[in-house]
Amino acid sequence: MATHHTIPSHLPQTLGELRNSEWTIDRVSRSVKDELRDNLIAKLRAKETIFPGIVGYEDTVVPQIVNAVLSRHNFILLGLRGQAKSRILRGLTTLLDPVVPYVAGSEIRDNPYVPLSAYAKLLIAEKADATPIAWLTPDERYVEKLATPDVTVADLIGDVDPIKAAKSGELLSSELTMHYGLLPRANRGIFAVNELPDLAGKIQVALFNIMQEGDVQIKGYPVRLQLDVALTFSANPEDYTARGKIVTPLKDRIGSEIRTHYLDSLEQAISVTEQEAWSTRAALDVHIPRYIREVVEQIAFVAREDKRVDKRSGVSQRLPISVMELVLSNAERRALQHGETVAVPRIGDIYTAMPGITGKIELEYEGEMRGADTVVRDVIRTAVQRTFDGYFAEANTQQIEQWFNLGGTVQLSDAVAAEGSLKELQQIQGLFDKLKPLSLPNRASAEVLVSAAEFLLEGMTAHKRISRTEERSFTAAEKQARKERAQNFHEEVREREREDWQNRNRSKRGFN
Repeated sequence: MATHHTIPSHLPQTLGELRNSEWTIDRVSRSVKDELRDNLIAKLRAKETIFPGIVGYEDTVVPQIVNAVLSRHNFILLGLRGQAKSRILRGLTTLLDPVVPYVAGSEIRDNPYVPLSAYAKLLIAEKADATPIAWLTPDERYVEKLATPDVTVADLIGDVDPIKAAKSGELLSSELTMHYGLLPRANRGIFAVNELPDLAGKIQVALFNIMQEGDVQIKGYPVRLQLDVALTFSANPEDYTARGKIVTPLKDRIGSEIRTHYLDSLEQAISVTEQEAWSTRAALDVHIPRYIREVVEQIAFVAREDKRVDKRSGVSQRLPISVMELVLSNAERRALQHGETVAVPRIGDIYTAMPGITGKIELEYEGEMRGADTVVRDVIRTAVQRTFDGYFAEANTQQIEQWFNLGGTVQLSDAVAAEGSLKELQQIQGLFDKLKPLSLPNRASAEVLVSAAEFLLEGMTAHKRISRTEERSFTAAEKQARKERAQNFHEEVREREREDWQNRNRSKRGFN
């Protein structure tokens, strides 16, 4: 999404050249918010995409951001993790001019026509039209700070710099001994603070002046810097972070509060994962069946609905991205191991991707953490079932079930090449005849056929028509009935424990 800009060599290099060019004082001194607004208007008139690469926000979040920019507002994006908040903020650089001039060597990127710092004022007074000019690209005009509890006012605003004073021989009271923080260094650009509630309250107070009066006061100096900055913030909803909150006067100074959300369309989710996952960098040719993509995305949708998963934490879009990458890696490893030229993911590869899921969900019940793998397996099984129903809802699988009921067993293992697994699967009567809804090519490779057949068997397992062991051996459903009853019993026990734990917590909160 980032655009790399180069600085043309013909641009003015001194203040004199600048004054004699098309870079007039009105053009150079236009505020950042006016610049963002003007360039946004031009994009809207040209019907250009405002935030390339951002999917699913076209009718919800993007119009609100457009309104905030047109209103010259500082704004905050509120949403759960993995909702593209940082990416949107960084995308604001596409609304900045390709280049802007500043006084060369200035730490706060002084406007050559209206300098703020003592350094720039003294340099222009000394060199006049010979004052050197440098140029800023949009990326250089974006400054981002991840808020953490240890951030100080000096980090954001600035402080006295004894080393600078010692080297220059200036008194500590001199403006030339200032160390500028990130905010002054973002002058004439965009300053973004991620996870704003994590800033200590007294640090948030330091932002009041820049939000209201447009200036900052650096500790101990009788000088105010009238900075030109567009301020943007991001935060998780306060009821989830619990690490801090945005102080009320600061919230009051933020022009627009914009809520982000998770994608509500499977197609959009598939598009994002396809855009972000690394499949194009695989060592082999990769063929990802459509049903694999759907199952991977359904995992996130199912997890967001699961009552055992903490809704306040959310389930990030990073989950399906990580899962897809692990799925591809396992398929790639299997193909390399057997000398196959194409890697085709299977449902079994999704189960190997569990490490990419367990770390990205938080469970509602603390005691359930020991059973995180059980929760994840249930989520995957439900995702497979939903996807299976989309293809095979009308399919009659009785012939396949009968084969297993008569004692048939088949095992799919990464230790066996696709050709070997295909021969095993071909024993199952009627199996490949049922794969028509997947629209496989006429001469599908063994890798593609095995993946499709396993998907059908996994879907039947999810519906408890047949059973599967952890060793990926598919058998008749009856052989697993006792085990399933035991699992159901343990799940009921855990459910009662979870309810007891929640009731005790509610009682404690009520008492406090």
